Amino acid sequence: MLDVLGLEPDDEQVYRALLGRPDSTATLLADLLALTQAQADKSLSRLVAWGLVIRSADERFTAAPPAMALGALISQRRDGLRAAEHALVTFAEEHRAATTAGSIDDLIEVVTGADAIRHRYLQVQQAARTQVRTFITAPFVALPPEENTAEPMALGRGVRFRAVLDRAVLAEPGIIHDAIDSLRNGVRLRVADQLPMKLMLADAELGLVPLATTPTGEPGAVLLHRSGLLDAMDTLFETVWRTAHPLELPATGDEARSIVELGPEGPTDLDRRIIALLLAGVTDLTVATQLGLSPRTLHRRLRRLMDVAGVQTRMQLGGHAVRHGWAEPGSAEPSG
Repeated sequence: MLDVLGLEPDDEQVYRALLGRPDSTATLLADLLALTQAQADKSLSRLVAWGLVIRSADERFTAAPPAMALGALISQRRDGLRAAEHALVTFAEEHRAATTAGSIDDLIEVVTGADAIRHRYLQVQQAARTQVRTFITAPFVALPPEENTAEPMALGRGVRFRAVLDRAVLAEPGIIHDAIDSLRNGVRLRVADQLPMKLMLADAELGLVPLATTPTGEPGAVLLHRSGLLDAMDTLFETVWRTAHPLELPATGDEARSIVELGPEGPTDLDRRIIALLLAGVTDLTVATQLGLSPRTLHRRLRRLMDVAGVQTRMQLGGHAVRHGWAEPGSAEPSG
């Protein structure tokens, strides 16, 4: 647990033992923890140097209060990380200046093979400082959305995520649940009728563009560094983003079958999911499949929604839903 602060496993064992046994000797600790005398002495010396343990004149040891000692270590690490972030900015500027003046080989890196693409896919997100933007299309060549471990870590650092989904992706098994999780975590999602390519951009510094498979059958991709080509990818994403349809789904953990029927106060969470997907242009069959409904149940719910809204067509229902916030998570308004 304390390895992130630079402590070894033996150091943590000794410190935790001293928390419950103050004024202990090195010999006692060695016996208690099944360590050699040399191991106990080494850990105690390190802990004293870190300020986590206090040594008395008669060679007895007591743990320093955790809130004070560990708090100081954490603050030092935090200050060190801030300094490292400042250094990163400086290094990035130096690298940018060097690559700008370099050859085309320095600006474009060819990546071959699913494992290599997966590695770069995670690295690009780890390198982002402010935002990550992606085009998501099927099939998922290197990394399915549910295996993208770098996304939650980047979100935890404050990186903003925006993603445009190709409409066909919404028919992939489990994608709606993945989308709900992403929305809950702060990812902004939109849907486009058709995307021209897969794409991932980290800030304005890096871009990963997966390509078609090579003649040997391996998938390929190009990693773009800051250049005119990367600027073009930036413009392409923003253009598509502006015209894509926002996807907003109620982020509940309940299964569709456990949601009650429509009440007089407005649509249920299941109804909101249905409306949001239909507004995004998803077919009835895909909506029913993704939400675990039969086509008959879906049509029945839509008919009842139209009755509550007082409209006759799907188009009129869509307009009513937008005006009354029916497609927005958790913002039910009285119908009418």
